[in-house]
Amino acid sequence: MFTTKGSLIMTERAVPPRVVAAERVASEAGFKKSCIPEVGRLLRLAAAAKPHGIIAESGTGSGVGTAWLHSGLGSGARLVTVERDEELARRAASVFADDKRVSVLTGDWRLLEQHAPFDVFFCDGGGKRDDPQGVVEQLAPGGLLILDDFTPSSHWPPRFGGKVDELRLFYLTHPALDATEILTTPASSAVVATRRL
Repeated sequence: MFTTKGSLIMTERAVPPRVVAAERVASEAGFKKSCIPEVGRLLRLAAAAKPHGIIAESGTGSGVGTAWLHSGLGSGARLVTVERDEELARRAASVFADDKRVSVLTGDWRLLEQHAPFDVFFCDGGGKRDDPQGVVEQLAPGGLLILDDFTPSSHWPPRFGGKVDELRLFYLTHPALDATEILTTPASSAVVATRRL
């Protein structure tokens, strides 16, 4: 909102064109688990903070999160993302076909290992739950880790479904990380961490 000569003007936040294109791909593919704009803006900020970095994503989906990362990608940076679903990976790759800085891989998340260590790692697919230590090990010193789709908890240790959320606790208390949890919407949160130098 901006005030101009006493009047209130509502302004809509722009959505990057590739995000719009990736959202169209998601719609055509019937994919309903795309990155939300609140997380997307966080991804853009993280990528922009590492203008010469190696940026990674596990769980490309239709490429919406990838497109948000791309919107902050520096000219000297590289972005590599991996998706298990061959058809989704193919569709997502088409959104970035004209940018050599972006690689869309098809297969298990461990394909990312050959491109590590990462300056930014948006872990939205494989690794997050099944190999959290492996995720941490992919980060460069000072690298940023972003994990979304948590349910906010007012308890410590954090709880989900009436039990301690061991996964979230792992990341928030890992000795190699400085981590915090932030609200992305009133009903969802993300863990953001950096690997200690």
